[in-house]
Amino acid sequence: MKRSVLIVDDQPDIRKLILMTMESEDFTLHETDNGVDALRLAQNLRPAVVLLDVMMPGGLDGYQVCEKIKSDDALKSTTKVILLTARGQRTDVERGQSVGCDAYLVKPFSPIELLDTVDRLVAH
Repeated sequence: MKRSVLIVDDQPDIRKLILMTMESEDFTLHETDNGVDALRLAQNLRPAVVLLDVMMPGGLDGYQVCEKIKSDDALKSTTKVILLTARGQRTDVERGQSVGCDAYLVKPFSPIELLDTVDRLVAH
């Protein structure tokens, strides 16, 4: 059975880049553009990985979504969260770690780095 990946970014071009990067891998890909839908989809899909932007419009930013995933009993042990963000300051990375992210990649990220990070977190 294919594992699923949830791609969350409010920028369509970024989602497309990530989809193109991930389509060669053995995953079922899902996408959304906001934190509220991301949390709902994560709870329904229980993806292996959530690729999550930090700065998004709407009710929840990426840090909040990550924190909710990592405090959800059904998700915390099975879903890895990779924050993908333009926010690269040390305090941003520390905040990502404090909410439980499994990896933190700063945009622009390399597609190879993204695939390596996913592969490292989700053993085949």
